[in-house]
Amino acid sequence: MHSDGNRQRDDAGGRTDVGPAGQVADVLNRSCHCINVDTDVLRQTLETHLGKAGAYTPLLEAHPHLLAESPVFVSRDQLDQMTEIIESIESVLALKAYQDLVLDWAPEIGRQSHGSRGVFFGYDFHLMNDGPKLIEINTNAGGALLVLHLASAQQACCPEVENFIVGSVNLAILEQELIAMFRAELQLQFPGRELSRVAIVDEDPTEQFLSPEFVLFKQMFEHHGVDATIVGPDQFALRHGKLFANGQTIDLVYNRLTDFYLQSAACAVLREAYRDDAAVFTPSPYAHALYANKRNLTVFSDADLLAHLGIDANVAEVLSAGVPSTVMVSKDNADSLWAKRRRLFFKPVWGFGSKGTYRGSKLTRRTWQSIIDSNYVAQELVPPSERLLIVDGDRRTLKLDVRCYVYDGAVQLLGARMYRGQTTNFRTDGGGLAAVFTAPMTTGLGVSRAVGFTK
Repeated sequence: MHSDGNRQRDDAGGRTDVGPAGQVADVLNRSCHCINVDTDVLRQTLETHLGKAGAYTPLLEAHPHLLAESPVFVSRDQLDQMTEIIESIESVLALKAYQDLVLDWAPEIGRQSHGSRGVFFGYDFHLMNDGPKLIEINTNAGGALLVLHLASAQQACCPEVENFIVGSVNLAILEQELIAMFRAELQLQFPGRELSRVAIVDEDPTEQFLSPEFVLFKQMFEHHGVDATIVGPDQFALRHGKLFANGQTIDLVYNRLTDFYLQSAACAVLREAYRDDAAVFTPSPYAHALYANKRNLTVFSDADLLAHLGIDANVAEVLSAGVPSTVMVSKDNADSLWAKRRRLFFKPVWGFGSKGTYRGSKLTRRTWQSIIDSNYVAQELVPPSERLLIVDGDRRTLKLDVRCYVYDGAVQLLGARMYRGQTTNFRTDGGGLAAVFTAPMTTGLGVSRAVGFTK
């Protein structure tokens, strides 16, 4: 994008006045095409943190649509509104009446809390003209470290962009904050214990699409004096009340599994270790039951139910505006939901990563019957935000959602996923994980706050 005083020229040759920060963010998302990743910087930082020279090229070849070269812009007002929605949800979660309600929907293991809060909660938003809309909450949100590396390699192209990117991202400082988060999780469950060894666990971790991030986490932990191993769920042993992996005791399990309640045979040892309080699990089955079961959205979006639970009217108003109406699908409401399906999006209550989700307008009768027979929610359809890019010389409009990475109710980091198609994916030229920039606060929070560290 090229600047002309306080105005920008859009792609059609017209001019758009730049007013408040929200307008600036919108203009940048529609017309800023020349800010991109400094590939040399990204290569250097990734290879340094992956601990292997020459790792960058094969990473991109194996994951060609993992990292978007262009960032997304979010206004300060939009960030404040997302923060207000998150804080409102936290106030709901603090109520025993809410906890009793949603934990009753979870299997027994999801009702057990051992004290940890849960790292990297992902609050996913679509940014609408009337404010951000919370689409869902995830408790094993990936991509945070990759987003940080992307943000550190962005290069500004004009003064307007430099107002959003207020300096280079200091990865060392941000990693210290993340390490402090994991150490806090240990202290909550085992006060006074030192974090010595972490297991990063996922099903077939080397085959996961975000497997490069597991290596980044391992390197981050070890750089800060914490041993780390990347393992599958069936590589653990439980002896004398202690959890082991690769023959070493494990203090903390950084849980990236999508078997949220450790129900598979491969998770049998982990399930017993969680039950017996043998190690910290973060995020835990309890965290998923409290935050991320899609059925919980039926509570957040129901003003009458919130009032019945004892929620303050102002909080209920924020959530009614910020969370799209969501209901459980049942045989009783199936006919009415089918009739208005084109205005709805359907999600499995324990789903993840857009798996098993359907846009109502694409449903067949056969698929609809399978939804009725399963545990699904129907959510008011909220169109995704958009980012206009130049890809291989062509103008392309990509859909996007914005993710707030949250710990202990506070937004730590912003990221985005850009894509084309019905749901988020990593198959789009120009798409993938994207850095998000927002205008700095007038009080000034330092360089790192440009990417959403907003304590």
